[in-house]
Amino acid sequence: MCSQFQVKLPLHIVEASFSHTRFPLRFPAGRPNIEPREDVTIGDPAAVVLASEEGPEMVTLPFAWKGPNGRPVFNFRSEGRRFGSSRRCLVPASGFFEFTDPQPGQRRKTRWLFNLEGETWFWMAGIVRDGAFALLTTSPGEDIAPYHDRQVVVLPPHAGTDWLDLTRPEDELLRPLAAGSLTVERVFPPKEPTLL
Repeated sequence: MCSQFQVKLPLHIVEASFSHTRFPLRFPAGRPNIEPREDVTIGDPAAVVLASEEGPEMVTLPFAWKGPNGRPVFNFRSEGRRFGSSRRCLVPASGFFEFTDPQPGQRRKTRWLFNLEGETWFWMAGIVRDGAFALLTTSPGEDIAPYHDRQVVVLPPHAGTDWLDLTRPEDELLRPLAAGSLTVERVFPPKEPTLL
């Protein structure tokens, strides 16, 4: 499951995604400095967007809350649940990672980077509890199935407000994307350069 994601996008791009809405994106704790980050992992702080009475607002929260057993809850299964009364959030990302068995001769797991085809960034649907966020997951789409049996809920940039405001039915949003929507690249171990 997704325990790491990448954030390589300037704040003004995220801010512009709310330009068509009634309320602009607000920054109640001041404008965060979203530095390009190769990895956001469990426990790291990350910028998320929440709904409020004054409109969408960006805050910084840690990735994962502690479950009853003390383990971090970083992914949360969406099937069979309703989130109308949950504190929903949007997590901006430029990519997310999945891991498979090590390649021959390697000890570390193979690391794969997924991006949204034709976009430089996307949203991941999440919820907030105990002052932290977790990413919602669903069954894997065709792009993810060869790599994992679950996937995070990925929303294109224009669909973020649908999740924050629940302007579309949850089952339309909390599902895998169509085949070919995600690109994949092996980032560890790096591929050998091709000689011409």
